[in-house]
Amino acid sequence: MKTVLVTGGAGYIGSHTTLSLLEKGFHVVVVDNLCNSSYEAIYRVQKLTGKSVDFYEVDLRHSEKLQEIFKQHVISGVIHFAALKAVGESMELPFAYYQNNLTSTLNLLEVMQQNDCHNIIFSSSATVYGEEAIPPYQEQMKYGTPSSPYGASKMMVERILQDMTVASKSLHCVSLRYFNPIGAHESGEIGEDPKNVPQNLMPFISQVAVGKRDQLNVFGSDFPTDDGTCERDYLHVMDLAEGHVLALEWLLKQESLSEMAVFNLGTGTPYSVLQIIQAFENANNIQVPYVITERRKGDLPAFWADASKAKTHLGWETKRSLEQMMLDTWRWQMQNPNGFS
Repeated sequence: MKTVLVTGGAGYIGSHTTLSLLEKGFHVVVVDNLCNSSYEAIYRVQKLTGKSVDFYEVDLRHSEKLQEIFKQHVISGVIHFAALKAVGESMELPFAYYQNNLTSTLNLLEVMQQNDCHNIIFSSSATVYGEEAIPPYQEQMKYGTPSSPYGASKMMVERILQDMTVASKSLHCVSLRYFNPIGAHESGEIGEDPKNVPQNLMPFISQVAVGKRDQLNVFGSDFPTDDGTCERDYLHVMDLAEGHVLALEWLLKQESLSEMAVFNLGTGTPYSVLQIIQAFENANNIQVPYVITERRKGDLPAFWADASKAKTHLGWETKRSLEQMMLDTWRWQMQNPNGFS
């Protein structure tokens, strides 16, 4: 049984990926500082799978603590989620985003090298394609100018991983660039639970629907899209989690990689903010009050994926519909009106 370290494994995408890894027979070690997550997610993952997780409440910026974890486990690969991840917040707190996202990754890579761990899956973002890129985004596109410090930090980490992969020949790296994960596990036991005001659309919609918030703010209605609101490529978080597992299985089979492998994960179909609101209302027979407000800094009009490369090389494609995303989101929120609290 191979052991996988999942950084940020108690978070939204991390917890769903941890569940998928356990279901595929991996042993999972989770490191998370719980700054925007909850150990309850790990507890529930163990309950759902009937399998145990080795959990460490550790901040990756503390390399000596990370070193201790690597000494206790023979780790075959790392899936690196741990990062601050809100576009809007990064515009207000750029130093925090650079300091956290870069330092934690550099520490992780150093400790991996010191312990002969050579395989890493990086949780990247479509934002690395930049403001100038014309969708659908394709992996061979050059880096653009990211629209936020969050996107810039993801691009910087990718460049570090690419340089190290080319220079060392022993480091094997996959960067997964994905778009907007939504939904929850079909059980309703784990889902997205932001600790503060939600920075993403879907948890805000569901919190308004459950009565936790009065109304949704739609940031801008004058974008060059069909209805004037931003268009994004939304995919089910379980499809995304399964993509990480397939990428890891693919990576562990590679004898050598001369450069970092990059794969988009998305549906290839963009939906606007208003279309997502309507889909949620239709699927769950509930109204979501909203108001149109000014644009938010860092938001691009529209982007979506060309994920054909992932299908060809990893055998991955999305399976779950937009309606399923809406139903699973609402099931999670109804069963957990206050999240994991």
